[in-house]
Amino acid sequence: MFRIVEKTEPVPNTHLVTIEAPKVAAKCQPGQFVIVMVDDRSERVPLSLADWDAQAGSLTVPVFEVGRSSRKIAMLQAGDHLAHLIGPLGCPFPIGKHGTVVCAGGCYGLAAIYPIARAMKQAGNRVVCVLEARSHYLFYQQDRLAEVADELLCATIDGSQDRKGHACDVLSDMLAEKRPIDFVVAIGCPFMMMLCAEATKSAAVPTWACLNPIIVDGTGMCGACRVTVAGQTRFACVDGPFFDAHQVGWDELFHRQAAYLGDEVQAVGQTDAPLHPHHHH
Repeated sequence: MFRIVEKTEPVPNTHLVTIEAPKVAAKCQPGQFVIVMVDDRSERVPLSLADWDAQAGSLTVPVFEVGRSSRKIAMLQAGDHLAHLIGPLGCPFPIGKHGTVVCAGGCYGLAAIYPIARAMKQAGNRVVCVLEARSHYLFYQQDRLAEVADELLCATIDGSQDRKGHACDVLSDMLAEKRPIDFVVAIGCPFMMMLCAEATKSAAVPTWACLNPIIVDGTGMCGACRVTVAGQTRFACVDGPFFDAHQVGWDELFHRQAAYLGDEVQAVGQTDAPLHPHHHH
């Protein structure tokens, strides 16, 4: 049912997968995610939405290949099928007119930030996209983001392109130069999002981050994705995935994400081929 329409690898270990899912694509909104299973033995993998086309009945998700389950998805090709896909899940991002909105993205967030940047632009904001990568060759999606952004700024950790440093350094530069920033949204690894929150906190710029704890069922039943926000326990799958970044308990998030890291590293080399991903003849 969930046929892979297209799969590309724009940069090493990062894949953009377009999936045929008409009923899901018809209801997608910015900031939401889906959960996929490659086959009946696979882990349930939460993936942010990078785009969707209700008329074509398809949606696109970024897959950052870091463990066994993401590698299993990366092994699929156009024409293969996923066993299961559910969504859209999570709360839609609250799009509004703020003034100047900075959309910061890193890693899989370079793709996932696009729907929010597009919606913020359509809402009448001035949109500045700040992109972060370890090196110049790990940037992708710049052309698409440039179509919806008034300004595109890049930072590389190794200094191979534009500003040397992180997205947070670009934010700090903008604030130091008294450039207007009315709202910030960040998607990427927790460390990147935490640093963005630290850069904007003293200036009291509203900043939202897309939290990515371990998610299992995606409907708030299992509690695996619990996070602490403003001192209260919240579930990222149903209360989020976006929260006020200045109120997030980042240390707890880091510890919970690392709970199975050792097991995940060991499992990568044991990745088996998907079961019957092709058409049945």
